[in-house]
Amino acid sequence: MFPGATASRADAAYVVVGAPLDISTTFRPGTRFGPERIRRFARPFDDYDRRTDLRFSDCSVHDYGDVRAWDDAAEYLAWLSGELRDVVRDDAVPLLLGGEHTVTAAGVEAVSPEVFVCLDAHLDLREAYDGNEYSHATVTRRILDGTGGEDGDHAGGADDDGAANEAVAAVAAVDEEVVLGARTGSPAEWDRAEADDVTVVAPEDVADFDLAAHLDGRSAYLSVDVDAADPGFAPGTGTPEPFGLEPREMRDVVRTVAPRAAGFDVVEVNDRDDGQAASLAAKLCREFVFAHADS
Repeated sequence: MFPGATASRADAAYVVVGAPLDISTTFRPGTRFGPERIRRFARPFDDYDRRTDLRFSDCSVHDYGDVRAWDDAAEYLAWLSGELRDVVRDDAVPLLLGGEHTVTAAGVEAVSPEVFVCLDAHLDLREAYDGNEYSHATVTRRILDGTGGEDGDHAGGADDDGAANEAVAAVAAVDEEVVLGARTGSPAEWDRAEADDVTVVAPEDVADFDLAAHLDGRSAYLSVDVDAADPGFAPGTGTPEPFGLEPREMRDVVRTVAPRAAGFDVVEVNDRDDGQAASLAAKLCREFVFAHADS
């Protein structure tokens, strides 16, 4: 259980859901251990938050546990989005613990925000990666362009029946993506990022970017890929990329977006360090709850 997540499901304002998907990680797998590792490295934190004068255990957080993953990403996303929609229907905010970044598509589908805000080292705007349209490297493209619609059309060529089609038809496009901390991508991804529905803020510009003004009251979903941090701070991730953000810069983004957000996730934590990535992920999750509850 996430420390301090003591509320019952019926009384919860926030619901922690683990999503240990680990099938497309490119270089260093291990995200299947992410959700439980995040919970474990949250144990040293004090219950009380001085800035907001709140106790985490008083914020009505419930830990639902993990939604067991299997090896069909599209099918799993369809199932996971259903679980998260139940949370939203109960007027609670889903707190999704990954797992690879692919799981974010389920969170966005459940929440249906106007803006997708993402802390990430990578653009994740590929159409496919190694022939796979449901990959940690394509998740933002799936969210941004949408993979479904009223007519049931979708990118990907899945059969017209079956769970895969249900999954791809579920995700509707958001109005805009704001990716903070991106510092790498393919030429095609950078070309896609030039479109009006994408705003990319380089790591060195994040601290001075007026994110609150940019959101302008629009509803948001916030995704934190832990590799947005410089790997010196969070080495336990699948695709580390130097010259990244400092933890305080990530914290400030979380505090800014949280009051405007209807959903949150933190993803791409694995077991390849001594807990630095998991500790950062857990702290950012708590920062989201404190900032949201205090708004």
